Amino acid sequence: MSVHYIYKGNGGAKMMRPVPNREEYLKLRNGGFQRENVARIRQGDEALKSSLVQMNYSCLPNDDGTLKGSKRMSTTVGMDIDHLKAEEMPVVRERILSKKDELGLLMLEESARGAGYHLVFKRRADLDQVGNLKWASDLLEVAYDAQAKDITRVFFTTTEAELIYLDDEIFETVAVSQCCSSQEASPQPSDLKHQPSFDPEARYNGVLFKDIIAKYWELFNGGKEPVEGDRNVLTFELAVTIRSICGYSLEQLMQVVPNYWAKSDGSCTAEDLAEWRKTLENALKEPRKGMPYRLKQVLQALKSQQAVKACGGTLTTPPPMPKKLPPLIRLLTKNVPWFYKPAVANAVFPGLGAHLHGVKFRYWDNVEHEATFMNVLIGRQSIGKGTIKKPIEYIMEDIKQRDQPNRQREAEWKQKNPGAKQKKDPRPTDICIQMLIDNLTDAVFNQRIVDANNNGQRFIYTIVDEIEGLKKVTSKGTVDEVGLLIRKAFDNSDAGQERVGADSVSGIAPLRWNFNASTTPPNAKKFFLRMVNDGTVSRLDVSTIIRTDEDDDAEPILGIYDHTFAQELKPYIDRLEAANGLIECPQSKKLSLEMKQENKDAAKLYESEAYRGFSYRANVIAWLKGMVLYVAHGYKWSKEIADFVRWTQQYNLWCKMLYFGQQLEKELREEVEIQRQSGPQNLLELLPDEFTKDQYRQMRQQQGKTGSGDSTLRSWQSRGYIVYDEVSGRYCKTEEYKKKFSSN
Repeated sequence: MSVHYIYKGNGGAKMMRPVPNREEYLKLRNGGFQRENVARIRQGDEALKSSLVQMNYSCLPNDDGTLKGSKRMSTTVGMDIDHLKAEEMPVVRERILSKKDELGLLMLEESARGAGYHLVFKRRADLDQVGNLKWASDLLEVAYDAQAKDITRVFFTTTEAELIYLDDEIFETVAVSQCCSSQEASPQPSDLKHQPSFDPEARYNGVLFKDIIAKYWELFNGGKEPVEGDRNVLTFELAVTIRSICGYSLEQLMQVVPNYWAKSDGSCTAEDLAEWRKTLENALKEPRKGMPYRLKQVLQALKSQQAVKACGGTLTTPPPMPKKLPPLIRLLTKNVPWFYKPAVANAVFPGLGAHLHGVKFRYWDNVEHEATFMNVLIGRQSIGKGTIKKPIEYIMEDIKQRDQPNRQREAEWKQKNPGAKQKKDPRPTDICIQMLIDNLTDAVFNQRIVDANNNGQRFIYTIVDEIEGLKKVTSKGTVDEVGLLIRKAFDNSDAGQERVGADSVSGIAPLRWNFNASTTPPNAKKFFLRMVNDGTVSRLDVSTIIRTDEDDDAEPILGIYDHTFAQELKPYIDRLEAANGLIECPQSKKLSLEMKQENKDAAKLYESEAYRGFSYRANVIAWLKGMVLYVAHGYKWSKEIADFVRWTQQYNLWCKMLYFGQQLEKELREEVEIQRQSGPQNLLELLPDEFTKDQYRQMRQQQGKTGSGDSTLRSWQSRGYIVYDEVSGRYCKTEEYKKKFSSN
């Protein structure tokens, strides 16, 4: 027998026991949280690697069943091939499979990180462990992991989905007896029993229970599973929470609630098994109150996560950037490491769009748009958000140089005309300053809007290190004012002010305002707290920076921005400056229509109203980027532009769903809950199935009722229509109420 399962014995020492057949082998691979952990590891959470099932294929246990220090070799060799590039994976895989007979291949699986393989082959008796590895390495023309050459080295096992090849010969016991007859001393305590009927594939409305439970611990226990000391109370609370979707059935609860008394190999004593069962039985005895608020939060969080996946990425990594980029984007991103490229590729568009003036594009619905881009880069502190600045600086250099003489002329005019009474001459009408500082008055901001419009329908532009800086572009200095400006700018709506005074700045013009802003996730959520559901966030182009632990270990080295870079960039900028009038592109229109339908299908598939809402303007923003690239590349459409447009839309949606999706889903759901019934109805029917006292009082006020309404609540409780949940602090409608009023 050549497959051994690793578990911790008394005192924490590593122990081994044989895996006798394919059925048990696959059960170990698919048990517990294996699938979820493998998925999360591939998304970058490498800390979970130690939680995976461990196997050894190269040695036999000591007489007492321990692994540490064992020198007795089995008849097979475990080989680790690591650090392969994505394009190397299929090549190496085919090479291994094509030589499986010559190699004596018994098992082949993808590694947990998805960047290599584990394989097991028959040991050559004439070679030692290292000799066998070198022989196989030469045969397969691929290097083995030199750190994994020890025969006691264990492999972190993946799931059945990553298992590529398995030969039942690997389980044959004859090989063990030939190698070492004392193997039958391997301990398998008879007093250990496994959890009965556990079903890792059990689902509720298509969602795996193991995912529901993992999300529950994430939200309500800091991501930690119960351990000795708290497992009774935490398991009880979990069971109370999910029993309503298990049909209040003990059998179903036992199929989905993990036994936290069990050891790492899934075994436990009869006493612990009885304690686990008793905890579930006690949870079922609690009064029924409908679906708990906690469970609704868990299900909604999972629903939002599914919508994040709809964007083409994973829960922790955005959709991958196309390998082949349009020449302009390739140029602008070439000087930054790969993990900064998506952020830079999107952050350059406000500056590029600011070079277009008097240019309109016609969308598929025949609405005309201008090159409006408002990019917000969200990333944790010190992650490198400043990498977007250098490319933007070179993009805006010509406008900056154009602004300088205009600023000088304006300063000279102010010096000659300090006030209304001493005014000698009117302000020159051809002054146009496009780049704004982040500390303005209403009058200055309004003057810049009017000047830009009167001098070629140009854009004004702002860049701030922290999004709070946008509050300083006007005198009001409020978040609400910034939100209003964002909504007006996206639609190029009229903005400005009208004043009676002769010395006052007056004028109204379409607001053409592009900007770049950066912030952290907490600040972004705080800043846009009241603007997620009013169309403000949907008008933004949101990007982020995702770096893994490995990326953090290496200091990012930037390329050089110099005269050569500026010269390469100049032709693209010149084409944008020279453009004018209404510009259309049939290929771009066709692509935007395709993406519209894809977004509609994805929103329906993932049942996400937030995704649906964000997708409308995400499509417009991506289409506008495609039109800008179309102009910048000499009015030429290409597959690279099309691929980039499709990616940038999904990337924008991924970022919005990641940072704002859950809030929008919640707000939209509450809107439906309030509005789902119409006409004269009793107050309780207007309230959701679970509600707080504040919600109750707000609903009373909306219905024109006065007073606290406490007596009404007591009446509902006495009639058995509602119960009060002390844990969540919410009132819950009962099954009795639902039965009585279900026909209404």
